Amino acid sequence: MTDEEPAGHAGGDSWWSPPADDAWTAGTTPSDSVTDAALGAAGGGSAGANASPPPAAASVGLAGSPWGRPATPPAPTHGMGTRRVLALVTVVALLASIIGGLVGAALSGGGDNRDTGRVVDLGQVVNRQPAASAPGSVAAIASKILPSVVSINVKAADSSDTGSGVILSSDGYILTNNHVVSAAAHGGSISVVFYAKRSASARVVGRDAQSDLAVIKAQGVTGLRRADLGSSSSLRVGDPVVAIGSPLGLTGTVTAGIVSAKDRPVPTGSDDSSSPSTVIDAIQTDAAINPGNSGGALVSGTGAVVGINSAIATVGGSALSGGQGGNIGVGFAIPIDQARSIAAELIATGRATHPVIGVRAQSVDEDLARGMPGGRPGALVVSISAGSGAAQAGIRKDDLLTAIDGQAIASVDELIVAIRKHKVGDAAKVTYVRNGKQRTVSVKLGRD
Repeated sequence: MTDEEPAGHAGGDSWWSPPADDAWTAGTTPSDSVTDAALGAAGGGSAGANASPPPAAASVGLAGSPWGRPATPPAPTHGMGTRRVLALVTVVALLASIIGGLVGAALSGGGDNRDTGRVVDLGQVVNRQPAASAPGSVAAIASKILPSVVSINVKAADSSDTGSGVILSSDGYILTNNHVVSAAAHGGSISVVFYAKRSASARVVGRDAQSDLAVIKAQGVTGLRRADLGSSSSLRVGDPVVAIGSPLGLTGTVTAGIVSAKDRPVPTGSDDSSSPSTVIDAIQTDAAINPGNSGGALVSGTGAVVGINSAIATVGGSALSGGQGGNIGVGFAIPIDQARSIAAELIATGRATHPVIGVRAQSVDEDLARGMPGGRPGALVVSISAGSGAAQAGIRKDDLLTAIDGQAIASVDELIVAIRKHKVGDAAKVTYVRNGKQRTVSVKLGRD
């Protein structure tokens, strides 16, 4: 167990259905219920058996008729009789229906729904040569950084893994996550697939379980395009970012989002049983990150790498490294300011060191804090390493650490994250509470 390790820590698609008629709502399935229009019908009556007789003016008798007969026969009418008129109407209607059928058949291509011989002008090709992508656009960022991001495949005796990596040098040094390549640390093989689809074998140069970072070296390669490394300290919440990697083995995948939060302490676990749980000082983003994105690049609007994608939150837990959860819009990346210094150490010596103040501590949440002097959350000192910076600054067992450099801390994870923003040998201002009284001292940070 190392310094700042908790001692008795108190504690990812949718689809849509075609719209009904001409109405649908994005992201939902339209209702299948359609209300038909009500149709009304008017009916005409017929004369019954008890119909009224004709008017009296026509009642002058005609022998043999119950109604009589007219006094004088009606004058003959000139023209066609009724039967001839009805016959003519019938013939005209029949001809109209035949002509209408012939016209309809002609319009529908002869009745077989084919447009044989018909030529339709579909217009000219538009934007045959698209304009160059605007600076800062996702397309411009992607075209710049994609050649500097690789896909990593790891095979071991009893396991395999897929992840991503960022090219650091033209001769093949690549930065990735420790949990991506740890399976090959004691045997196994690593292969790297570049953006141009060529591949190469690789070896582990150095790993650091505490920061979840590793450097590998691709063999027999030259002329690679290395990524531009930016500054994570200049990021602001709300800044646009792009995540690039190989989620689920899909090489060269690009997603976009924003910086959702900074300085987020995220425990991701450790693949090395000899090392304490990994806690990263994470950049939180809503850019889609999925298994396989680990080790890939989080890129700013200038096209510079500002983070190494490492973990995602899942519905069933807090964070995930290398597992099979899916994106829910909460991803985490290791700030490049921290990753850059760790990578340099790994390349130079094969291992990394971390700044420590020299205490073991236990988290005190708000419930525990109510029964303690000072009444605030923090990290309760359980023990102190002899000769450490904390010991020399006068910090004692049972002191409650509440802030580092003026930034409040409410747990051991937040203490680790705040200290790791520094380098070995830096002085950090540590605020603590003892017997209800608050003090601030300067602590020189040692190495683990």
